[in-house]
Amino acid sequence: MRPMPTWLLFLVPTLIWASTWHVILYQLGSVPVLNSVGWRFGLAAVLMALLAWQQGARLRLPLRVHGWLIAAGVIQYGGNYWGVYEAERYIPSGLVAVLFALMVFGNALGAWWAFGQKSPRAFLIAALGGVAGVVMVFWPEIASTGARPHAAWGLAIGLLAVVAACVGNMLTLHLTRQGLPLIPVLAWAMGYGALFLIGMAGVTGIGWAFDWHAPYVLSWLYLTVFGTVIAFVLYFKLAQREGPARAALMGVVIPVIALGVSALLEGWQPTPLALAGMALCVGSVVMAQRVGASKS
Repeated sequence: MRPMPTWLLFLVPTLIWASTWHVILYQLGSVPVLNSVGWRFGLAAVLMALLAWQQGARLRLPLRVHGWLIAAGVIQYGGNYWGVYEAERYIPSGLVAVLFALMVFGNALGAWWAFGQKSPRAFLIAALGGVAGVVMVFWPEIASTGARPHAAWGLAIGLLAVVAACVGNMLTLHLTRQGLPLIPVLAWAMGYGALFLIGMAGVTGIGWAFDWHAPYVLSWLYLTVFGTVIAFVLYFKLAQREGPARAALMGVVIPVIALGVSALLEGWQPTPLALAGMALCVGSVVMAQRVGASKS
């Protein structure tokens, strides 16, 4: 089978994760966050295992790497996603989007520290322009953050979630660079992340709830199959091929596409500043892609 083109590895997860911003709305309210995220990654782990079996990849991995797999699962699929939901309780979702646009720098730093990969200065400058564009898009929300109680706490949680995502990326890439197959690595890590979330739900007294109504079930399936299994496999394939910094450029352009979905489905109306920010985001990502980043 011919390898998927690099541009498609970038485009497909970007479009999927942009759509999940809207789909997640159907997960909120009826079921606690710990449960929803735990069920999502629990099913994703099972589907990843089935995918590994279908492709003939061995799901059994050496015992010595399971500590790394537990760390990757708890940090990336537990702490990261739990942190995002918690942060949005205290700060606007737009500010969370800006924080995750900064992942491009976190991944660049992590790749340099863990693998000795240096991103070109021109790439980082272009990425900074993209982050500035995200700030422009969400400026009204960001400007209102100070009026929210506990905003500083929400900002701290959001930053920790970004750090968790970057660390989780490096852990996964570290394992695959040892020759371990990607899909079994993701299956184990997501399984451990799900166990962590489900365990936390029990320890904190939240319990284990599920909503069997169609909107919740269908959104759960979409977030699992598309937003987790397909998107993460393609994202990490891109990170393996082009480097984690360049893969993280998705975080710059995802908010732009997500707001386009919001305009169609939720009635969001862009301001001139938002339109200018969107143009800056797209232009910066195009420029960064042309410059390129160090490859894995």
